[in-house]
Amino acid sequence: MSVAALISVAALVVVAAGSAGSSSNKVSAGGTLNYGWEQSFGYTDNFDPTGEYLGDWFGIASSLLVRTLVGYNHVAGAAGNKLVPDIATAVPSVANGGITNGGKTYTFHLKHGIKFGPPINREVTSHDIVTAMKRLANPKDGAEYAFYYSPIKGFDSGKGASISGIKTPDPYTIVFNLTAPTGDFLYRMGMPATGPMPAEFVKCFEGQPGKYGYDLVSTGPYMISGMDKVDASSCANVKPASGYDGQTIYDLIRNPNYSPSTDTKAARENFPDEFKFTVDASADDIYNKIDAGEYDMATSSIPPQYLAKYCAPGHLNPRCHENSGDRTWYMYMNMTQPPFDDVKVRQAMNWIMDKHSLVQAWGGQPIGVVANHIVPDYLFNNQLSEYNPYKTNGDLGSTEKAMKAMKGSKYDTTGKGLCSASACRNVLLVADTRLVDTKMLPVIQADAKKIGITFKVRTIKGAYPTLQTPANNVAISERPGWGKDYADASTFFIPLMASYDIIKSGNPNYSLVGLTPAIAKSVGATGSVSNVPSIDSNIASCEAIPVGQSRLTCWENLDKTLMTKIVPWVPYLWANVTRIVSTNVTKYEFDQFGTTPSFAHIAVK
Repeated sequence: MSVAALISVAALVVVAAGSAGSSSNKVSAGGTLNYGWEQSFGYTDNFDPTGEYLGDWFGIASSLLVRTLVGYNHVAGAAGNKLVPDIATAVPSVANGGITNGGKTYTFHLKHGIKFGPPINREVTSHDIVTAMKRLANPKDGAEYAFYYSPIKGFDSGKGASISGIKTPDPYTIVFNLTAPTGDFLYRMGMPATGPMPAEFVKCFEGQPGKYGYDLVSTGPYMISGMDKVDASSCANVKPASGYDGQTIYDLIRNPNYSPSTDTKAARENFPDEFKFTVDASADDIYNKIDAGEYDMATSSIPPQYLAKYCAPGHLNPRCHENSGDRTWYMYMNMTQPPFDDVKVRQAMNWIMDKHSLVQAWGGQPIGVVANHIVPDYLFNNQLSEYNPYKTNGDLGSTEKAMKAMKGSKYDTTGKGLCSASACRNVLLVADTRLVDTKMLPVIQADAKKIGITFKVRTIKGAYPTLQTPANNVAISERPGWGKDYADASTFFIPLMASYDIIKSGNPNYSLVGLTPAIAKSVGATGSVSNVPSIDSNIASCEAIPVGQSRLTCWENLDKTLMTKIVPWVPYLWANVTRIVSTNVTKYEFDQFGTTPSFAHIAVK
């Protein structure tokens, strides 16, 4: 999730601690939750459900805007990862007859009375789920996690025109036929891209990735402000809703067509009348406004003075909330670009990095801990908690070990364990403009210089689109972070490391693991494209194993292979989701699915 998965920023913070509890005075409905968002929304597809992969938006979408066949109760911990019915009347199982044919057929029955918000204003049917799946299957519509649905028969062959493995016997029944048993298929159907879409409206955005995000038709308790004024009489008349401009404001108000009787309070309580998300260039300004009650919480780097004030270890203020975020922040290295087309250089980068200082740049212990490998330990039940293949004293990095790793590299032209070739100088590094980026860059530059690597730094506000375009051939970036899409380690390996997920734009496989010359040609990547290692067969082997210890062990072994033999990343932070809230917040909850505040249960004065 960009990641996600993806994937978001520092209070944006994300992966393990506990919760400081709820700020709970009197809880009542009403009011506006004002939310600051540092620098830019950081979207990967303008909040269009088909392609958007930003973890922070997953939380917003799932709680407020997009109902799916199955979903979550939007609470913290293991209970927050448990699937519950949403649009469907029940979660399919073998016991209730919803899963048949040896795990290859899934049947869902839809609730009656769930309606689209304005401007569509009609009941949702099974055909609207098919419309969403067709958009996912059409490469022209910008889907970024379509790979999760490839097990559906015909999904990859029709390019969205039709999908043979999906049947709708009646308006309230939908059946999925798979090519092979897929143990986590139900989790995949809880992701926002699978939520129903009205064919008569989304046809206006065909082949225009990201455009539907401006006019998303809600099925949830809230909608984009101004959607009731959107003219849906013809595609020529459709204009973006006034509540979202893609740059500064995302304004959500109550959906008049939402019926609480089709939902449960356990899933959505819907306290505020309005959610107003506002982009603010300055983290300091954001937290000054939180202190003043002008914002209630934020997706933002947290300035050190506010961490010290509210989130000091052992002295958490009730206004500071820390939760397990299941997320890894990392530096990726593009394996087609010199000098990172040499595994010895990539290993040396892992040895040289002062991960302690990188974590300190984010705020230190309240924010999270040093990451030692790819997948957060929580998703491995802490079975790899002692695994640290690049261990150094105090996590400060080691020049000696880095130089030893570098020896024998084709870029070590002097034999001294340094990256001394001309390709080691002015290597393209793309960073974002966030506060944490500006703090990390000096550390990264100083450490890399110790082994002969210097960077040409390009700083971009909202860097993801640049990084996710393989044709840009960005050699390295510290911007990416990745949180689970759902509670299985596969959600780190499939989206981030499978060759079949490398796409022309919106590509989350930044290191291009598994790239072939044919794929390189199709996405415009250049450089050393002939000998990039692949883990496709490893992924297939692990995916075939049912959920349980054997599956877990398979993923753990793949993590080890990646860290020692392929080395696409320098993972540096397993972060907590940390939020500081204003005194206006009368109830705070955390959503484990999106690893975000639980907008479904939060209340303000």
